[in-house]
Order: sequence, then C-alpha cells, then structure tokens
Amino acid sequence: MKRILVTGANGLLGQKLTALLAREFEVLATDLQAELLAPEAKTRYQPLDITKAGQCREVIRDWNPDAIVNAAAYTDVDGCEEHKELCWQVNVRGVENLANAARKNMAMLVHVSSDYVFDGKNGPYAEDDPPRPLGYYGKAKLASENAVRLTGIPYTIIRTNVLFGVGNRVKNNFFLWAYHSLKDGKSINIVTDQYNNPTLAEELAEGILLSLRKSAYGVFHISGLEYLNRYEFTLKIADAFGFSRDLIRPITTDMLKQKAPRPMRGGLKIEKAQRELGFSPRPLGEILEMLKQQLEG
Repeated sequence: MKRILVTGANGLLGQKLTALLAREFEVLATDLQAELLAPEAKTRYQPLDITKAGQCREVIRDWNPDAIVNAAAYTDVDGCEEHKELCWQVNVRGVENLANAARKNMAMLVHVSSDYVFDGKNGPYAEDDPPRPLGYYGKAKLASENAVRLTGIPYTIIRTNVLFGVGNRVKNNFFLWAYHSLKDGKSINIVTDQYNNPTLAEELAEGILLSLRKSAYGVFHISGLEYLNRYEFTLKIADAFGFSRDLIRPITTDMLKQKAPRPMRGGLKIEKAQRELGFSPRPLGEILEMLKQQLEG
C-alpha cells in the first residue's frame, strides 16, 4: 500500500482528499491546527507548517511517503496583494520546502495550482498554453510550479479554478457565500464578466486520486464540466435551492474595486485529464442537487 502525505488537510480540498485517499492508501494528514477537522477520515494526523523547512524534512523523513499531495495554500487573492511576504512564504517557499524534502527518497509531489497563472484573455486554457499571471497570487502560483519542476523529483501539477463545496469549519467559498446570502434573503451583487468552470472539491479530490493511481506525471487541468460566468453560476444555485432570482443583481468587475486584477475569461480545458486519467466530472445541476442533500438533508 502506498504511503501518502497530505498537507492542508483541514481545508475544503484537504478534507475531501484525506477522506478519499484513506480508503485506498496509508495516509498521514497534516495542517497547522492541533487536530484533524474531518472526523470521517480514518487516518493519522500531525501538525505541520510547510513554511518551516526543518519541520518538512522531519515529517517527510519519519513518514517516508511514496507521494506528497500539497493542498496547503494562501488563496485570498486580494490578501496576496496586501500581504506579499505571507503569500510567497506559503505558496512558494512552502512548496520549495516540500519538494526539497521529497528529494531524499524521490517521493512524487502532487501540487495544486490555479488558472490564475493565466491572464484570462483567451480562456478556457489547455495545459500547454503559455502562463501570463496578472496579480501576485497568480505570480506566486506560477513560481511554485517552476520550483516543483526545478527540484528534479517526479511531480504532478494539478491546476483548478473556483473550488467550491461543503466541509467542516471551512472558510467561505463562492458557493457557500452565495447559498447563505440567498437563504437569508440578502441581495447580492454578482459579476457577469468573469468566466470559469467551477470545481467541486470532491471531484478535484477524485482527479488527484486518479493521478496517484496512474503515477501520472506532468501538468493536468482538473475542473468542472460547465463554463459560465459567476452570475450564471449564482442563478443555477438559486434555482437548485428554490431561492429568489430577484436577490441576484448583475454587475461588472470594475464596480467592485478589488485590489487584485482578475482573469476575465479564465477557466481550464479538461480534455487531457478526461483522456489520460479517466476524469469524469458530473453536470453542475447534478452537483447542486447533491449539495442540497448535504446541506438540507
């Protein structure tokens, strides 16, 4: 049985990953907190700060994993513009620490990246399209990809976008924010000019599992099936849960005055993952019905 180390195990993706991988592999889950927040995951847990090179070396030496799945990241896009040092420490230095520690036994590193490595002028993007990040978050993510490549270890880079879903004590994602706002009867402003293919956390975890099974090296795009703007996505959420569409007001991105530039036509082409990994995402309507069961029983 393969031994897997998961970082960022208490985040939304980390919780889904840990629970899924533990069914098939021997997993050590790690994160900053004192305990694992996904109680259904029957696995070991150990605190780990990936920005500490010594901690990374020690944990990886002791666990001796066949593969490391890095789901740890600082993903506040506007926060990355304000807190560049924190962004770099977590999203680049932390990845370098994991990659360097993995060289001891040449463990495979599966690193989660983002469509923000692209400028969003001609999306959705394929794996071999040239990266041109706009903001500091995207620049850090591209730097982390390059760090993984340069270390000389076997690697898989998984790019995704607009990750959403439900987890235990997870921070707000776009879906959860829209769901709770609409459920409370609050009016929300949603942009009509940002396009992506939103990704359910469970499906991203499934794509990562497929890459581990096949030891699939290189770059893969793992994202949702449907390419749409945020306004269209929110209308689908409202319809699935029976909320009023009248609460959703269409606006454009420039009205938000956000600190970080956004790729307008981002998103990812997933044909390579479908073809080579057997990745098979579900239609968005089916996913929203599943989430309705999770949230409302």
